[in-house]
Amino acid sequence: MPIRDTQIAPEREAFGRALKELRTERRITQEALAFESGYHPKYISLLERGKYSPSLTTILELAAVLRVSGADLVARAERRLSRGRRPRRETHPLR
Repeated sequence: MPIRDTQIAPEREAFGRALKELRTERRITQEALAFESGYHPKYISLLERGKYSPSLTTILELAAVLRVSGADLVARAERRLSRGRRPRRETHPLR
């Protein structure tokens, strides 16, 4: 039986926090965001908790409802991610 990974990937967590932050700034409920974007409220909740990774289409649809660009939504997540992130591996210049 496979071991279930209970850790949340930092990228998913950062996106979820950015999504929730922006949604609450706009004073939109999860239900309203779900209705306007065409997703189920449970899916919005799972995204905000970092349980799922959104597709590019999902990012763009959510961003449109939140009245920001997809790039702005991703940039919020990147800023959260860069606060405590270490490089995954050492990089070497190409030869």
